[in-house]
Amino acid sequence: MSEVFEGYERQYCELSANLSRKCNAAGSILDGEQKSKEINELLSGLDEADVLIRKMDLEARSLQPSVKAMLLAKLREYKSDLTKLKREVKKLASAKSSLTAHEELLESGMASSDQRDRLMMSTERLNQSSERIKDSRRAVFETEELGVSILQDLHQQRETLLNSHAKLHGVDDAIDKSKKVLTAMSRRISKNKWILGSVIGALVFAIIFILYFKLTH
Repeated sequence: MSEVFEGYERQYCELSANLSRKCNAAGSILDGEQKSKEINELLSGLDEADVLIRKMDLEARSLQPSVKAMLLAKLREYKSDLTKLKREVKKLASAKSSLTAHEELLESGMASSDQRDRLMMSTERLNQSSERIKDSRRAVFETEELGVSILQDLHQQRETLLNSHAKLHGVDDAIDKSKKVLTAMSRRISKNKWILGSVIGALVFAIIFILYFKLTH
């Protein structure tokens, strides 16, 4: 398993356990200011957990297929746990918002028309800011997905190059063997030429000797 992945995993597990404890404790806090502080810390921690999840996903997808499948299965469990924790924090935030709004109404009585308009404008600005944050997160996630895709392509190209190198090595071996065979055949041909020349020379000598013998006798 990748040491980088294990490092991210340890950080995530510690952060997740800490967030779970804080979430359970925040539910029993009555002080509004303290509760808001805890909720803000929880939201910040959830953002950090999201970053660690994406880092683990990026690292897992760059590993060998057998290891990658196992780590991605583990990541799905972490994502599921993080989604549950986000729902719990969202409930706390919603309950805090409702309680704050109720307390403000009790303190100020019936809100004036101008106050309602200002409240609506503030709410609209808050919604717009939230949408911009969501768009930014979406852009970051899409960029990381593109990075993952590029890493996968590079990994496939590396595998292709390794396979091509192995095939070329096999071709080189075949060429070396062919050279050895051709060299051996060339030596045999040269040897056969000398033998054939010797035989022909012996025959010519024999013929000349026979002719000489017949002509002299």
